[in-house]
Amino acid sequence: MTAPAPRKTKVAVVGGGLAGLAAGCALANSGFHVTLFERRPFLGGRASSYQHPGTGEVVDNCQHVLLGCCTNLVEFYRRLGVEHKIRWFDQLTFLEPGGRASVIGASWLPVPFHTAPAFLRSACLEWKDKIAIGTAMALLVQSTPADNGETFLSWLQRHGQTERAIERFWKTILISALNEDLDRMAVSYAAQVVRESFLKSAAAGRMGVPTVPLTELYGGAEGYIKARGGEVRLRSGLDGFRAEPGGITLSLAQNEMSFDFAVLAVSFDALPRLLPQTTAAEPLRESLGHFESSPITGIHLWFDRQISDLDHAVLLERTIQWMFHKSRLLAGVRNAPEPSGSYVELVVSSSRSLVEKSRQEIIDIALKELHEFFPGARDANLVKATVIKEIHATYSPRPGIDAYRPPNQTVWPRVFLAGDWTATDWPATMEGAVRSGYRAAECIASVSGISDTAFLQPDLPAEGFMRLFG
Repeated sequence: MTAPAPRKTKVAVVGGGLAGLAAGCALANSGFHVTLFERRPFLGGRASSYQHPGTGEVVDNCQHVLLGCCTNLVEFYRRLGVEHKIRWFDQLTFLEPGGRASVIGASWLPVPFHTAPAFLRSACLEWKDKIAIGTAMALLVQSTPADNGETFLSWLQRHGQTERAIERFWKTILISALNEDLDRMAVSYAAQVVRESFLKSAAAGRMGVPTVPLTELYGGAEGYIKARGGEVRLRSGLDGFRAEPGGITLSLAQNEMSFDFAVLAVSFDALPRLLPQTTAAEPLRESLGHFESSPITGIHLWFDRQISDLDHAVLLERTIQWMFHKSRLLAGVRNAPEPSGSYVELVVSSSRSLVEKSRQEIIDIALKELHEFFPGARDANLVKATVIKEIHATYSPRPGIDAYRPPNQTVWPRVFLAGDWTATDWPATMEGAVRSGYRAAECIASVSGISDTAFLQPDLPAEGFMRLFG
């Protein structure tokens, strides 16, 4: 008589964003029976796309990019077999109002001097600005300053940065990376971004841009989990849970389900309503009360003709911070004919100034500024447009917030947390989300007795002279 197959350990993953997908895929691949619950009808969380009813176009809720230093995110794309849907760029184009361009890219010089020639040639900065930036960079090369309550703007002013250096360099790279203003971000977060993406290695600073709608990028996770015996339940929200000695009971809309473990991979503002009304939950609830969110606004514009031959550009000293030429990015990968019109997405990070503005007010601002940077846009006709405000896009990386970022473990031994807001040692990024999911999966594997399972990927090694500083 054949012995019955051993029962698989059952894990519930609540939340189909990047953190939940990373945890679910890693656990499913390691032999756990995963059931992933997502309240929306699609996967991806804040990194998702949908068919916009007003335009008939498939749009991303916001443009997402990655850098070469995002080792866990890159591994996750390989796991899903979608790494070929990322297009990599080795240069960034900085545009001033009027259209003058400065191109920053790596050279043959050893790290951390690899971008120095392009930086010194850049027309958007004067020599006094470059000297000030170089002085600050020399300090950041040595170590990452601790979070002592100071904002990065204060740190920059204390280290002699010029107004132009702050406006055209530090604001440009850090507001986009951290989705927060310089006078609200911790020094430690800003320093980490600079060290990991600009100073540590040449490969770390390469920028990857998805060339398909985001839901297409992450939708493959459903098939990945199902192919390994798991389940994905869309339109299934969690009302709460009950921790028991031998497992976890989830309260769903219509019924209850029992699991051995659970990963709560929801946003920091959604988690409190799922927690039990017990004293055990109060410390976590209190920590979550210290978080604030920061918005991102995406402006999607379709023109009847090409407005630029650039695939993307950083826009200086205006409301708009980035232009992504989506129609060119898509055509470049699919070897399609160059499109006759232009579809661009304009991104405004930390967009508090736009939250209360109407759709038309934001479009008017975007068109006015776009005409300054791209003369070709002045003669183009706007065919259609839409504005997407992600009000709670990320948590705000304010000074002191790290003290409140919870670990993956909770007071309930069988319940774990995942999300870019947990204690990942990274800011609120796609990389941070994947890291949190992998860490939660490692916790469950360890508790289950699988001690040799490691999902988290190592960071890129330091190159050149940066090896002296780690």
